[in-house]
Amino acid sequence: MSFNIALTGLAAAQKDLDTTANNIANVNTTGFKESRAEFADVYAASVFSAGKTKVGDGAITSAVAQQFTQGSLKFTSNSLDLAITGDGFFATTPTISSKEHSFTRAGAFKLNKNNFIVDNNGNFLQGFQVDATTGDVSSISLDTTIPIQIPDSAGAPRATQNAFITMNLKSDENVPGVVPVNPSDSATYNFKTSVNVFDSLGGSHLVDVVFVKDATARRWNVYAALDGQAISGTAGDFSTPTVQLNFNADGTMNTAASPNLVLPQANLNALIAATGAQFTSDVTINWRDQAGTKLPTQYESKFELTNAEQDGTTVGRLTGVDVNTEGKIVASYSNGDTTFLGQVAMARFANPQGLTQVGNTSWKESLSSGEALAGEANSGTFGAVNSSSLEQSNVNLTNELVNLISAQRNFQANSRALEVNSTIQQTILQIR
Repeated sequence: MSFNIALTGLAAAQKDLDTTANNIANVNTTGFKESRAEFADVYAASVFSAGKTKVGDGAITSAVAQQFTQGSLKFTSNSLDLAITGDGFFATTPTISSKEHSFTRAGAFKLNKNNFIVDNNGNFLQGFQVDATTGDVSSISLDTTIPIQIPDSAGAPRATQNAFITMNLKSDENVPGVVPVNPSDSATYNFKTSVNVFDSLGGSHLVDVVFVKDATARRWNVYAALDGQAISGTAGDFSTPTVQLNFNADGTMNTAASPNLVLPQANLNALIAATGAQFTSDVTINWRDQAGTKLPTQYESKFELTNAEQDGTTVGRLTGVDVNTEGKIVASYSNGDTTFLGQVAMARFANPQGLTQVGNTSWKESLSSGEALAGEANSGTFGAVNSSSLEQSNVNLTNELVNLISAQRNFQANSRALEVNSTIQQTILQIR
């Protein structure tokens, strides 16, 4: 019996050594979680045995439990390197259409030849589908996740629908003596400013906005031209102002008597018909900034353009990909556009220690772990996603070396017990 007890001790000490050695071997493995060998005693007795004098039957390994404590972060220069601070796992699949999910904390992701985000083993990072403009998630479920792909095509153009202009018109200007208005002749107007607008194909067109002082006090006539061609009125000339701006005695704009400048879609399209492009709607020049906090003024100071913006874009090329703390992946384009491509899916488990290891720093759900629960990063109990970061192993090398010495001593002690038992039996066999 004593041989068997010592053998169980040796087996337990060997398991402890193996676990510690595995931790030490993975001290630099990204996303690795250390394991701890947990032991229990073995005790067996029959109904009629003398329980008070029964000796235990040795030790047994009850579990090799992984410790899912947070590892420290290592910062990198790759925006697709992702680390989780807090609870949660990344979800991956072996193929594009597969629903066989694996879960990992190792976020060393990169692009494959088809521009899908994959890990070192080619597994596809799963994400929630989002609205390209707002980033809102359409469904939070692992069953609806898809592999995340970074587009390699150019950003689509967007035709201008609104422009926003604010300025100061010098109050003591005289009415020009030369008529009719001609945007190319400064003697026919007081001030001129311009704003670029874009058609449906991303073509850029210059809209000249001309301000002419009216004989009526505190009133200005406004004319507009597209690429030098008149677009005001049905006559298509500069004989009639498009709108009139009226100001109060304190220099502020009389908003009720100062309508926005609307450039009719039909007139614009007639002027650019030769290009094959078109404007998808009227282009409205609003006399304010986009936030609505600035308005045109008429003060006794020089003409000054204080705001000129518009909402169209030309064709853009991909200039960068960023991931925020919620896991939303945003593509930036050279035309100033940003597009949401997806949101990194997060998963958590009621009992992470019940997960089944499958190698390559990955796990799969099991009966012990419970079903994977999907969610958004940085919300509820889910941790935040850190871009350009990697979670390092949570192994404490100093502690492991101490454990290694302890396991070695334990192994030696059990070996000595075997040796003593062998000596005793040898002595008994040699009695004559």
